[in-house]
Amino acid sequence: MLCRPTSTVRSYFYRAIPRTRSCTRSPPCIPMSTAPVTKKPRTAPLIGTHSGTFHADEALAVFLLRLLPEYGQAEIVRSRDPAVLDECTVVVDVGGTYEPERLRFDHHQRGFNETFGHGFVTKLSSAGLVYKHFGRAILSHVLDLPQQSPSIDTLYLKLYADFVEAFDGIDNGIAAQSGPSLYKSRTDISSRIGHLNPRWNEPHSDAILDERFLKASHLAGTELLERVDYTAKAWLPAREIVLEALQSRKGVHGSGRILLFSMFAPWKEHLHLLEQELCIPESERPWYVLYPEGSDMSGKWRVQAVPMTQESFESRYPLPEVWRGVRDDALSKLTGIDGCIFVHAAGFIGGNQSKEGAMKMAIEALHF
Repeated sequence: MLCRPTSTVRSYFYRAIPRTRSCTRSPPCIPMSTAPVTKKPRTAPLIGTHSGTFHADEALAVFLLRLLPEYGQAEIVRSRDPAVLDECTVVVDVGGTYEPERLRFDHHQRGFNETFGHGFVTKLSSAGLVYKHFGRAILSHVLDLPQQSPSIDTLYLKLYADFVEAFDGIDNGIAAQSGPSLYKSRTDISSRIGHLNPRWNEPHSDAILDERFLKASHLAGTELLERVDYTAKAWLPAREIVLEALQSRKGVHGSGRILLFSMFAPWKEHLHLLEQELCIPESERPWYVLYPEGSDMSGKWRVQAVPMTQESFESRYPLPEVWRGVRDDALSKLTGIDGCIFVHAAGFIGGNQSKEGAMKMAIEALHF
């Protein structure tokens, strides 16, 4: 059915946000109506989804659609009546068909095995279907970037991996790991959205369910936009710093084994991904990363060994064993390098009072 939220509960949806603004400003209200669906001309499009108990995937799918200008003022129809759904502009998670040319995005029908592509193998839910077809346009609009921008492609894949794919996996009953879980998780967003449904011993009227659905969609969308904001404003700039250092590494040292960062940034994930994207052979991959401890480039510097993998404690080429656990003047005397502060007992990181000293430590370590 179609319904409006009661006066005591309002559900808000974020509009598109220029990249110079925060992704957390107050969002507009989602319109719903008790009027029956007719074939009379409408000023606003209709987004259809199923009535009754709701789930995280259609809650997110509806929010995603309403981030697009063409659906920003759309009304939401919750029904399982085919005649009602036929009148909707776009239908998600109900209807038994996946026909993107008709804006029909269900995933429950027999034989449906659509995935996101790009190496992802999780079967899509309605959230993934909407994101697959509209994700680039949504990110372009929200971040005020051209849809053809390389940044949009990067963010499109990253946000699917970090946010949307979990909605797909959970709704389709696909475990995140093989074998039994060691503990239960009931705090993930899909669980929290599920808990917004009325309890078994509470009233379950259509009006109550519709009102709760609006809350669920708002919750999914709020967390989506927080993730977009972080990924665009923190994760992506860090990637650019690592990419610049990777591309200029042979100007730092002819071996290409030393990366020099202009500032500290989270680098491990980016380095391993970029090495694969740029097809850098093992024989040319960096062993050490140099970066300042803080914002002062003239202050203390770190030299850190690159781990074998992003999560590994094992380094590709750890700092020399003879240096490990030695500090200050004793380390400077041992290495013949002024300003040494320490080398960790495991050999994965060391420090120096200056950039030049850290560079000398890295170069010297290459020869062990």
